[in-house]
Amino acid sequence: MRYLDEFRDPKIAKKIVEEIHTATTKDWGIMEVCGGQTHSIMKHGIDQLIPKQIELVHGPGCPVCVTPLEKIDKALAIASRDDVIFTSFGDMLRVPGSKKDLFMVKSEGGDVRIVYSPLDALKIAKENPNKKVVFFAVGFETTAPLTAMAAWQAKEQGINNFSLLVSHVLVPPAIIALQSSTENRVNGYLAAGHVCAVMGLEEYYPLAEKYKLPIVATGFEPVDILEGILMVVKQLESGKYEVENQYARVVNSEGDRPAMDIINKVFQVSDQKWRGIGLIPNSGLTLTDEMSLYDSEKVFDIADIKVDEPKECISGVILQGLKKPNQCPEFGKKCTPKNPLGATMVSSEGACAAYYAYHRRENV
Repeated sequence: MRYLDEFRDPKIAKKIVEEIHTATTKDWGIMEVCGGQTHSIMKHGIDQLIPKQIELVHGPGCPVCVTPLEKIDKALAIASRDDVIFTSFGDMLRVPGSKKDLFMVKSEGGDVRIVYSPLDALKIAKENPNKKVVFFAVGFETTAPLTAMAAWQAKEQGINNFSLLVSHVLVPPAIIALQSSTENRVNGYLAAGHVCAVMGLEEYYPLAEKYKLPIVATGFEPVDILEGILMVVKQLESGKYEVENQYARVVNSEGDRPAMDIINKVFQVSDQKWRGIGLIPNSGLTLTDEMSLYDSEKVFDIADIKVDEPKECISGVILQGLKKPNQCPEFGKKCTPKNPLGATMVSSEGACAAYYAYHRRENV
């Protein structure tokens, strides 16, 4: 297949669904790691087309959702300053902190701006030398290269009024954390295709071997996801546990080497707290000592802000795949997109937002 509409073709999808039904003889839990895949599954009703023996488990694949609450509060503290222009992708502005969100800071007079790239934020810094310009760098390995490029260009051009509030997280350590849980019920993974496009597949080979897991790099269209499910099911039914590439039109085993090189020049791997989950070793990226001039936490001396997660929001349990959004007692009641309790109801990739948007209100 060569064209996008082929990956949405109902006839092709129906054929793959039939193959999945034929191949499935046992109960399996398959986790889609990416929130974009979750939304595609809900939108196209993929979970309702496949055999009932297969449970699609929604994973922590939304970078907005897993950004820790204390990082949001740090963003709010910085954005409230008169000497700051705070820039961010749009989906972060409604993520609730412990008391407010960035939209509220903006309504109170804070200079909060939506940008489409960290390089846009760098341009703003050049145009406003008397202001401190901060970019809220959130995302998985997919967006890390652009953040790294912005920091590198700031260094090369001597732009010292620019800094990054970094909350980049890594997928493979999250899989390790999930597999280490006694409550884990995942038998195989649909790996996020865009992450694999940057980082390749090499990090997944030892995970598949250690945990006896099929891992399939998968795209985001309905046919992509159905093919990924079929590939995982065939492995599970035959007792195999290999890394496969459904998304070969985008992903290769080695990944994007230039993108990986710029990440390694600017960032170092560090322990990272995930919202609702807790600390996961070696699961985040922080600026190297050489690049610490561009670390907002050091520029504004806010490293000591610590807060607890709200108990009424079960987004952490949802992000671990232990419950579905419609199993939350507040879902669609006290927690809605207009009045969210947690980031999973706000983000365009959040599982709760997907269930709400596609009317999966009933717990079935």
